[in-house]
Amino acid sequence: MDPILIVQGRRLNGLELEQLRHWVSGHPDWSRRRLSVELASRWNWRNGAGQLKDMAARTLLLKLHQRGLLELPPRRQAPTHRRPGWAERARAEVAPEVIGCALSALGPLQIHEVSRDAAERIWVKEVLRHHHYLGFSGPVGENLQYVIADGQGRRLACLVFGAAAWQCQDRDRFIGWSAEQRQRNLAFLANNARFLLLPSVRVPQLGSWVLGQISRRLARDWQSKYGHPVVLLETFVEQPRFRGTVYRAANWQRVGRTTGRTRQDRHTCIQVARKDIYVYPLHRDFREVLQG
Repeated sequence: MDPILIVQGRRLNGLELEQLRHWVSGHPDWSRRRLSVELASRWNWRNGAGQLKDMAARTLLLKLHQRGLLELPPRRQAPTHRRPGWAERARAEVAPEVIGCALSALGPLQIHEVSRDAAERIWVKEVLRHHHYLGFSGPVGENLQYVIADGQGRRLACLVFGAAAWQCQDRDRFIGWSAEQRQRNLAFLANNARFLLLPSVRVPQLGSWVLGQISRRLARDWQSKYGHPVVLLETFVEQPRFRGTVYRAANWQRVGRTTGRTRQDRHTCIQVARKDIYVYPLHRDFREVLQG
């Protein structure tokens, strides 16, 4: 029996991998983007909202390419249609003056979900790239991105939620699901991959307020965009760099610590700093959903 390969949540046996390899090599003139779109169409690979999962297909092809299981065409020239200075303008929009006051003095706070707004996505990417300790090269796959502004329209913070870690021992023990259940239901988790209060913002309790407000709307936003629910949030807090104070103040629960592997490493070969694992249920019956 051919061994089963699981990549990006798709199961591929030896014959299917050979067919995929032959299909890719048969279109040497296609770009990587076209290959991903055509593959998603070929498999009718769609999310709950009926949208083609071409980004998931692109990630699957890239992972197979990186493992030497198929050969993708070379990357094409980066797009040049962006107007000059877009990155500099995005960075310049970070207010240089210190915003230090009580939370109530900020006026009515605004929370915007911006993952479908190209200009706002650029701002989030640039701010995180320059001010978050992990940097940021952009999300892959399903994601939501939030920007928080005060009553004067000044940006204060941004957050990115995306795909959950494939495997996390203490988190999986907390959920109580099997490997098969995890494979089937991982899309019902979302990972808070980035959370940044801008360096100039010094407002007590702002971080926990933001987490509380977003936790009340994220499931609805995710359902609206992707057509399926999210019932549990997760995040990883690097110790001793951070203490998780904001998450604990927002009633997130610490459920353990990572083993020192990257969030998508399935081969136990990449070592990173260990991190505390925090989760936040969005549904009272989240275990029943995830174990279903």
